[in-house]
Amino acid sequence: MKSFIAILMAALMVLSFVSVASAADSVEIRSPVFNGTDFSDISRDTINFTDFAGFFFDLDDGIGSEQITIKTTGATRTMAKNDLVYTTDIKQVNYTYDGWDGEQFEKMGFLAEEYVPVNSDPAILSKLILDDDEKYSMRVGQTLDLGEGFALTPKQIDVDGDKVWLELTKDGVFLDDDVYDATSADNLDNKSWDYEADDIGGEDDVVILRVHVNEVFQGQVDSLAIVEGIWLMSDEVIEIENEDSFGDLEVTSVTTGDAGPGLTLENEDTTITLSEDSTVDISETLKIQVADSDDLRFFFFEEITEPGTYEIRGTVVEGDATHMWNEASFAGFFYDIDDDIASEKLEITNTGRAVAKNAVVYTTDIQNVAYTYAGWADSGEKFEKIGFLAEEYVPVNSDPAILSKLILDDDEKYSMRVGQTLDLGEGFALTPKQIDVDGDKVWLELTKDGVFLDDDVYDATSADNLDNKSWDYEADDIGGEDDVVILRVHVNEVFQGQVDSLAIVEGIWLMSDEVIEIENEDSFGDLEVTSVTTGDAGPGLTLENEDTAITLNKDDTVDLTDTMKIKVADSDTVRFYPFVEVTIDGEVDETVDETVDETVDETVDETVDETVNETVDETVDETVDETVDETVDEETPDETPGFEAVFAIAGLLAVAYFVRRN
Repeated sequence: MKSFIAILMAALMVLSFVSVASAADSVEIRSPVFNGTDFSDISRDTINFTDFAGFFFDLDDGIGSEQITIKTTGATRTMAKNDLVYTTDIKQVNYTYDGWDGEQFEKMGFLAEEYVPVNSDPAILSKLILDDDEKYSMRVGQTLDLGEGFALTPKQIDVDGDKVWLELTKDGVFLDDDVYDATSADNLDNKSWDYEADDIGGEDDVVILRVHVNEVFQGQVDSLAIVEGIWLMSDEVIEIENEDSFGDLEVTSVTTGDAGPGLTLENEDTTITLSEDSTVDISETLKIQVADSDDLRFFFFEEITEPGTYEIRGTVVEGDATHMWNEASFAGFFYDIDDDIASEKLEITNTGRAVAKNAVVYTTDIQNVAYTYAGWADSGEKFEKIGFLAEEYVPVNSDPAILSKLILDDDEKYSMRVGQTLDLGEGFALTPKQIDVDGDKVWLELTKDGVFLDDDVYDATSADNLDNKSWDYEADDIGGEDDVVILRVHVNEVFQGQVDSLAIVEGIWLMSDEVIEIENEDSFGDLEVTSVTTGDAGPGLTLENEDTAITLNKDDTVDLTDTMKIKVADSDTVRFYPFVEVTIDGEVDETVDETVDETVDETVDETVDETVNETVDETVDETVDETVDETVDEETPDETPGFEAVFAIAGLLAVAYFVRRN
């Protein structure tokens, strides 16, 4: 019982820590921007796979399938019925694995996701899970997780090291197996193991898996199968019929046969009004973001929340020319849709595959933008912001050569109990220490990496007093500058209850106290700073490939900088686009169980106590209330931040460690 109390105490202590969403908990892939006073003069009426990275596009073959067209042309913000038209069709594409060169499969984008049409039918769609040319070295008995419960396992390797017995399972249930002869690579029957499944959308003998084994190795210690080339589609399908609805879109046409098989969806039964400062869900995956502006300004976007690393690309270009990307054509660049503000541009001039010195020109400048929190924005308060190599910074004291990373510009509402810590990022944390008995004021404390920085008593009742609208923390020696405001906090309300004391924080702005200091001739990858402009005349930066000529080799990725890259098609046609990668934090479903070593010592102490040592320190306070306060609210306000399980686990492990030592 005492050990349980000790563990419970540790859990309660660590659960007093909460966190603002870390680095990125979602990725927004946006289309080019539609801009005008209303639909009568918007800047464009169509987006397709070349300029919207959310749509399926095969760079190597220059193939894509999705397009959205807006037919509304009047002086209005409302799309009439059937004025929003989405179309997609089936394309023949090459497998990613080069060993299957010349072999193709059918693929179709559908509402910004990739599918395989079963037996050329656009109305029976199976999710494409893998099209992979990664190399996996697998020991006998090691399981390769393919996704959606599918797994591949080399069961045995023959004594000559020529053949491998492969087994396919789903959710642990046997599906099929095959003996693969890796020595007969020229035998088409053995180039891949094709698994055929039945009843896939009513169809039988549908190949849903292809696997190529590059090599088999029988060593003195390990037996290995080298898998290179995996293609897998789901055994569950979407079956589509005319008049099926997907959000605001309804299927108005299903075309089969040789004449361009595909789908058309329209807002058949729904008018769509693009109200100011709204987000319109036109389907589960596609949305429209509308500016908080009298002008009609909007873009389509796909929001991804699943952990992983994602590519955000610019518009695809071909041929010899000077190609230019800005916020409208490259979603990786900073853009404020409400005020139509941006700062970054990239120009690349190529002659064939050659990009000469100074033929890549990147420019950016400082912009004044409104805070996200409406309480500050509505009063006309702004701050300076600059995009730099597809990331957002604050120029310290209007100097584009001293850049601080923008950590937070947030209008989320956080209900914080006294003593509860809000993690702001980069080690910064905010804690309400006490609330006065009248429930008017809160004592706030700011720390970094657990070290005290500053505190303030905030009076939430004097909301009209500008001095109290935000607590501004000023730091010294920020790029050599003193008295630099790096934190702004607004407390919306303070509550003193019989059980809980709460501070409702709404409005947080935070920049880093560490800076990038930039000088002429500083290098960032292949780009070098050629100009730093300060003062009133458009302060900003220019970077060029001053010393490095660039070659756009086939099937290559060119690192312009650490964050900004160019992807080149594996094609005789010179085709490429710029891109950045964004990572969503979280636990990723690994494609392969990372080198699970079957030879791991199985004699790991099996005598580990299954019951916690009953002799735990007898001095543990036996007066700890074993009936944890049952009066704590069971309904936490929606705005209350979630607890970080990792800290709870760390606390429990620490207690377990001391228990074991005792």
